[in-house]
Amino acid sequence: MEKVGKKLAVLVGCNYENTPYRLHGCHNDVLAMRDVLVNRFGFDSQHIELLMDKSGSPIMPTGINIKKALNKMVDEAEQGDILYFHFSGHGTLTGKKNQEEAIIPFDFNYITNVDIRKIVNRVPQGATFTILSDSCHSGGLIDKEKEQIGPSHHKPKNQEFEKNSNNYVSVPNKSESASKCYYSKSKFIPHETILEHLTSLTNINTSNIGTHMLQLFGNDASVMFSLPQLELDLWKPLKQDEGILLSGCQANEECQDVGGIENENQAYGAFSHAILLVLEKNCGPISYKELVMKSRYVLENDEHIKTQHPCLYCSDENAQALFLSQG
Repeated sequence: MEKVGKKLAVLVGCNYENTPYRLHGCHNDVLAMRDVLVNRFGFDSQHIELLMDKSGSPIMPTGINIKKALNKMVDEAEQGDILYFHFSGHGTLTGKKNQEEAIIPFDFNYITNVDIRKIVNRVPQGATFTILSDSCHSGGLIDKEKEQIGPSHHKPKNQEFEKNSNNYVSVPNKSESASKCYYSKSKFIPHETILEHLTSLTNINTSNIGTHMLQLFGNDASVMFSLPQLELDLWKPLKQDEGILLSGCQANEECQDVGGIENENQAYGAFSHAILLVLEKNCGPISYKELVMKSRYVLENDEHIKTQHPCLYCSDENAQALFLSQG
């Protein structure tokens, strides 16, 4: 009999409260996803680690705390296990040249695509590691992962599902939402803004962001800033791996934080919200590829969202596999 594995999750929501970079929907995103993981996908709440940057949180979502949680989850993983990481917050690119994708923890200690690749490479054979990143420039967040849906493999709008209207997810039309006041804010902090912020902390006059990161965070900074390129290249996947990335947008795009201005409980990340809508509409099993294509449809038909195209990066086999299912 095939072994039924554990289901483990790390959920991170960063609203960056009391900073100029404030978002509003990221806590709501991970709280809503936690409920879906427990009630639909059979996750044990005791096996879900929740990190949010709200007052009184026992563990803040700093760079080192997020990486510790992810590494702990991988350390506990065995064949047949399902691992899930959900990040809702700001994203960025690491610089003007040789740009690489990164998510921005509460303390600005970047977690880069190279850090994520290092973690994915440790996942045991027969386990899967799904990452959903609702952050700007998140396409390609697992370094060197194969693109399934993205800039190079994007079918014309709605082509894949146009023959079956049941595949569509209804979104509010203009008359339904006209009475509400919405904001839409990019989940992106420009490289120059972050460089200015870090310089104010280190008092070092350099445009090399790695220098600032190493000064502030030492060995806890991204390995991208401390290892030579030759060693980083050794982390390329040598064979098909079990990393699966659902990104809220392409590497050159920005995700949106959306919601009712008058009530923060109505705020949400556009991609997280789209995924939840698709799962609500489709009660049965759904593949990773279907889930991402349908979330694209939701965002294409939401008047509050600027251009944002979710992507899927994984092996050919995992693209057709069922979302968060051993099936």
